[in-house]
Amino acid sequence: MNPKRVVFLMSDTGGGHRAAAEAIRAAMERRYPGAYTFELVDVYRRYTPFPMNLMPEIYPRWVNWAAASWGLSFRLADGRRRGALVMAAINRWWGRGMRRLVAEHPADVMVSVHSLFSRPAMRAYNRWHPYRPPFVSVVTDLVSAHAFAYEKDADRCLTPTPAARARGLALGLEPERVRVTGLPIHPRFLDGLADKRAARRRLGWDLDRPAVLVSGGADGMGPVFAIAHAIDRLGLDIQLAIVAGRHRRLKQRLEAAAWRGPAFVYPFLDSLAGLMAAADVLVTKAGPATICEACAAGLPMVLSGAVPGQEDGNVTYVVEGGAGVYAPSPEAAAGAVRAWLAGDPATLAERAQRARMLARPDAVWEIAEEIHQQAHRPPVRTRLGAQLSARRPRLQHAPEDGWVL
Repeated sequence: MNPKRVVFLMSDTGGGHRAAAEAIRAAMERRYPGAYTFELVDVYRRYTPFPMNLMPEIYPRWVNWAAASWGLSFRLADGRRRGALVMAAINRWWGRGMRRLVAEHPADVMVSVHSLFSRPAMRAYNRWHPYRPPFVSVVTDLVSAHAFAYEKDADRCLTPTPAARARGLALGLEPERVRVTGLPIHPRFLDGLADKRAARRRLGWDLDRPAVLVSGGADGMGPVFAIAHAIDRLGLDIQLAIVAGRHRRLKQRLEAAAWRGPAFVYPFLDSLAGLMAAADVLVTKAGPATICEACAAGLPMVLSGAVPGQEDGNVTYVVEGGAGVYAPSPEAAAGAVRAWLAGDPATLAERAQRARMLARPDAVWEIAEEIHQQAHRPPVRTRLGAQLSARRPRLQHAPEDGWVL
């Protein structure tokens, strides 16, 4: 039997979308070896017109240097009526590219891990194809996901939290199509979690000195250097681990700095499991993937910033869950670290336990099973297919080899 085809719609706008797709792929490869082939399609880069095809380069600069304008654009399109107007413009602008997308990537199941791609792809199927593959949307923002993430025609919508599911229901999704699974974490990360002392031995860290991990995500976003420097200036008896991500200039600057205490600088890593297992506190922006990994590791968080709009709810999720605090400046983040490390150790231990309570380490396996089930469903008749079948009875059943006219 030929392997079934899974196509992921994603983009390298931030690290979370690719990370989600790669986590799901890895879980499916482990659970169903040889049963599937996988494609990760960067939709922005390959199927949208200029300047949208530059979004993987534009996005990190936009949210770093003009975050308020990003938040404004997010909120202006985040609603039924406003969103419908924006999506109508997107459909006209992207129409040709979306038609190529669905034609060039035949699938047995299509999975969208990016909020903006589900509706244009579904429209292309409905307009140009009588049948389509089963479609799964995976919501990757913990609470305040954009309305575009909730595609009504999707066969399954998998959300990371009950709050994200409630938003989908409020936007009109049928309850039986929406399920809370958690956010997918790569199996490699879960495998890499270890006892704190063992993790420190492997890394060459001091076994007893408190360790603070500072990260700006895959792209080194936010004032990572300023935060690390503010913590170092406190003169605490700690060790710092700083992840520069793919930001080469940041890494060079961190490596050239004179630190008062031990400081370990890391580039982009495929997994932060070892670092998170070894650390006592994480200082990071409110990216959903990092938050969920920290929860799985039982690592309390100082959230030093959030992308306006899409990450606002992530802050609420962590703070209300008791797993961390919001400190949106280098000085505030350093102050939170000092308060935690100088306070009662039982308080920090309680925050670590609260983080574990928020974790859903089985999420990636639940999502893999959902996609597996959808992949074994027959093709789904589209609106065009319904119109054609009303006039041409021979189209009552899906063709064996798919859904292309």
